[in-house]
Amino acid sequence: MEKFREKFIEEASDLINELEKLLLEIEGDKANNELIQQIFRVMHSLKGGSAMFGFHKIDQFTHHLENIYDLIRNDKLAISDDILDVTLASVDHLRNLMHEGDDSDTRNQVQHDLLLSKILQISDENTINKVTSLTIQETDNRAIDELATYYISFKPKKNIFKFGTNPLYLIDELCDIGETKVFVRTDNLPDFDSLISTECHIYWDIFLATNQGINAIGEVFIFADDQCDLKVNKISDINLLEEESFLGIIDETIKNQKEIDINQLTQLTHDLEKVFIRAQKDQIKEKLATTNVDTNISSIRVSSDKLDNLINWVSELVTIQARLSLFAKETETNGLVPIAEEVEKITRRLRDDVFSIRLIPVENMLTRFQRLVRELSHQLGKDVVFKTEGTETELDKNIIEALADPILHIIRNSLDHGIESAEERQKQGKPKRATILLKAFYSGTNVIIEITDDGKGIDPDKIINQAILKGLIAPDTELNKKEILDLLFQPGFSTAEKVTKVSGRGVGMDVVRRKITEIRGEVDIDSEINEGTKLTIKLPLTLSIIDGLLVQIDDTKFVIPLSSVDKCFEFKHTVLVNSVNNLIRTDNNEIAYLNLRNLFKVEGEAPETEHVVAVQFGDLKIGLSVDNIIGQYQAVLKPLGKLYKKQQSISGATILGDGTVALVLDTNQLITQFAQDETKIGG
Repeated sequence: MEKFREKFIEEASDLINELEKLLLEIEGDKANNELIQQIFRVMHSLKGGSAMFGFHKIDQFTHHLENIYDLIRNDKLAISDDILDVTLASVDHLRNLMHEGDDSDTRNQVQHDLLLSKILQISDENTINKVTSLTIQETDNRAIDELATYYISFKPKKNIFKFGTNPLYLIDELCDIGETKVFVRTDNLPDFDSLISTECHIYWDIFLATNQGINAIGEVFIFADDQCDLKVNKISDINLLEEESFLGIIDETIKNQKEIDINQLTQLTHDLEKVFIRAQKDQIKEKLATTNVDTNISSIRVSSDKLDNLINWVSELVTIQARLSLFAKETETNGLVPIAEEVEKITRRLRDDVFSIRLIPVENMLTRFQRLVRELSHQLGKDVVFKTEGTETELDKNIIEALADPILHIIRNSLDHGIESAEERQKQGKPKRATILLKAFYSGTNVIIEITDDGKGIDPDKIINQAILKGLIAPDTELNKKEILDLLFQPGFSTAEKVTKVSGRGVGMDVVRRKITEIRGEVDIDSEINEGTKLTIKLPLTLSIIDGLLVQIDDTKFVIPLSSVDKCFEFKHTVLVNSVNNLIRTDNNEIAYLNLRNLFKVEGEAPETEHVVAVQFGDLKIGLSVDNIIGQYQAVLKPLGKLYKKQQSISGATILGDGTVALVLDTNQLITQFAQDETKIGG
């Protein structure tokens, strides 16, 4: 039972997340009936499952919350901001209850009672005719939405016309409350000479399929009760009038019998119900056989722990495959090299497929951003809409998880610092409603995420003054625009004039850069005064395995990420040593280069011919000189450990096929860290 309970918690968490997403969607389209129905269904599913697995507090709480949206979907109540506020707060509370069960602490109990009070107040004030007809609905028609079949024997008395009653009008009223099959019985009709026009000599057998219940049928004849012989019998809980076999048997019975035997009729309908239900089951089985097979195969829920284990095993397989390839090249055994090459091909395909399983769309983390914009804009009194593009773009699950907090920081800063009040925007000729846009797209082997606002932008002079005040730069320092904006990422730097609950404590943008760097990403900022600000985050698709270029300096091996490599060149050692200002000419262009042997203080003499690997650094190309280029290599990234955690230019290590270790370079950090130190550059 505990296993099923854990499964429910997982599924219920998905339902709560889906509910939060739907609530944020409906805020922009409050008349969308389809969204309202989806919200109601999610609540209903959550309520049913929680009761089954012993989450009674969630069951009762969701039941009352569901009542509000039942009124909304029945057009008895309109969605308002107050209702959305209460429901979103309830979503947070449901998450707490899901983890704590019915044994929640005192603080959560207070929150529970407070929210429940608000929910009951909303539903009680707006419930229309809440108490009326409950008994009738309970006893008369429990399955109110299902059509039941009734047999009505209607025999008017001869003098019915004297009371001003027209039997045909009564039959017409029956037709208004459901689907009918009416049989006129004329066996009591006298011959023409004996016929009296003021008397009624005919009667009717009527079969009615309705969801109105037996009381509604009785109400049709309420004023003619003493003027006829009326019998009403419920003969089936389903609509038999849809069954041609039933109608054929009734036609035959009417022709051959003066009066229908209710016992025979009941037995007949009982047999027909069995056939009908069996046919329904066969239809469902057939439908499942033709449609649900594909659905079941196409989607399966797998624990993230199992995926992590699978990634680890594939990583080990990649390392073993590298050893096999090396052994195949070194040995003289016939036929081993083709086998090693085939294993390498299969391993690469397996790696790509396994890693694609770990990729999830960016839209999975959007709900928390939409929630932040909604609540913080209300708190700050600003009118802001959050828009997205390219949210189907996929990233590694671990990157998505690590990315959420930095993006929250960025959006919070946009709302607090970037977006002006509605009055300021109107004075500048801007729309009253501000926009924050999150855009995601692929760029080669990377994913780019841009967060843009149309606010007041960042004043470079204000940044410079604050940097001078904090002693980060000298008063006479000359900086270009990019260097000025990069000061925002310095620890403790803030341009906020006062400390608020939202920002201004100098904690934020430095954390953003650090966290993004930890997942091998880069962040850049650009801004124009009165036009807005854009932050660009560049991320690798995955964290665990990369395609790299294996290079060597003396006996030490390094891996340069292939996504950063532009071209490779050969130079005589004397050319590099004698270069002016570490500039070398390649493809009719001059590029600066860094001597990695000097940077990493590798002892020994450089070879006569060295290689320069040109890597991309922003809009520039920078060369990295190495002794030798070994070739392309699949690197399984391993962390360096606690002692080297602050080493920024090395992003990790990998185990080579011969068991030795190669360091994986972070070229952007390497260039940023050493490019300004002229004593460490050159031969």
